[in-house]
Amino acid sequence: MIRRVILLVMDGCGVGAAPDAAQFGDFGVNEPNTLAHLAEAVGGLHLPNLQRLGLGNILPIQGVPPAQPPLAAYGKMQERSAGKDTVTGHWEMMGVITEDPFPTYPHGFPPEVISAFERAIGTKILGNYPASGTEIIKQLGEEHLRTGYPIVYTSADSVFQIAAHEEVIPPQRLYEMCLIAREILKPPHHVQRVIARPFVGKDASSFRRTENRRDFPLPPPYNLIDQLAETGRKVNGIGVIGQVFAERGFAYSVRTGSNPEHFRATLQAMEQPADFIFTNFEDFDMLYGHRNDPQGFARALQEFDAGLTEVLQRLRTGDLLILTADHGNDPTTPSTDHSREYVPLLCYSPDMEQGVDLGTRDCFADIAATMADAFGLEAKWGEGSFYPMLRMRASLTSPPTPSPEDSGEGRGQGMRRW
Repeated sequence: MIRRVILLVMDGCGVGAAPDAAQFGDFGVNEPNTLAHLAEAVGGLHLPNLQRLGLGNILPIQGVPPAQPPLAAYGKMQERSAGKDTVTGHWEMMGVITEDPFPTYPHGFPPEVISAFERAIGTKILGNYPASGTEIIKQLGEEHLRTGYPIVYTSADSVFQIAAHEEVIPPQRLYEMCLIAREILKPPHHVQRVIARPFVGKDASSFRRTENRRDFPLPPPYNLIDQLAETGRKVNGIGVIGQVFAERGFAYSVRTGSNPEHFRATLQAMEQPADFIFTNFEDFDMLYGHRNDPQGFARALQEFDAGLTEVLQRLRTGDLLILTADHGNDPTTPSTDHSREYVPLLCYSPDMEQGVDLGTRDCFADIAATMADAFGLEAKWGEGSFYPMLRMRASLTSPPTPSPEDSGEGRGQGMRRW
């Protein structure tokens, strides 16, 4: 069995249109292939760690040739849930299939929702239409400064977003407004996420969103994180992970605000007792995908690849590193929304004999099934475990016995030099 899993989610890093992409509006000029398209747009990517692991074995990416042989098991996954957003994707990774899509509001929220919200917060609102978060604060931010009214908007996802200047509506009050909205948004208007979007600046030309964003999603159904907690295993959530799972089942959860912070927190967690470290790297999606910025996206990928070096060096016997994504967000298409794409799958352990082709998985929940299998848990998440396909050394096919590392002695023994 595996002692510890580190799951790193590269938010928005899709690897080609899923077979049902057209049903989600991703076709024609909007047909996505996030990593391949952005590589073409910038003249190629330099990702030596991801290349050695096998990213280029999943699909052709300019500048990232196939590894011969790859160090990791590699493949791609298709989402089964009815969605293409962060919450739906992460829930499915942990075993939850969302069969009925959450409601979306391409024409804004209905009067009964907005009226109830205005009554509850004691003020009117601005906006109430789909928009880019950076654009709507340019459009309505100055009026917000004059009136004090919060800005409400949505997107192609099932979200109720509230933007407010931190000097007009302090973040704590904004969070209270989000909780009020969360209480109002019941079926049939059971929006998946309410999101606080604080910003600062003096005028439309200088407004910028801060790192005080907070998400208020619907609580997830029972999932692998709950099972791990019930069986006494410690789960650490880093970045938006805790909020996505309603802070349930975590021994430790920290809301870091940028990819460098996510890496620092992940490395710190790797030095502490934990069975599962779950980190979301959201900058790809939030800062570059939604803003159609392939140059920034490429730069963030190359910084992520560099950050992987220390993660890989700190892996030890009994560790399993999984790299994947939750959806696509192609910065080269006219759309600024998420895209329905396959996501990459890379699995590496110092105990693996060699990489192997995992093929195309038909569900993100294969990760939950694999983790349950690796930890020796009762199977609850389908039959999609790919753990038997990983070419682990024989000593890892039976329950591990304590080693000097487990007692804190001899740290670093058993690590493969990266």
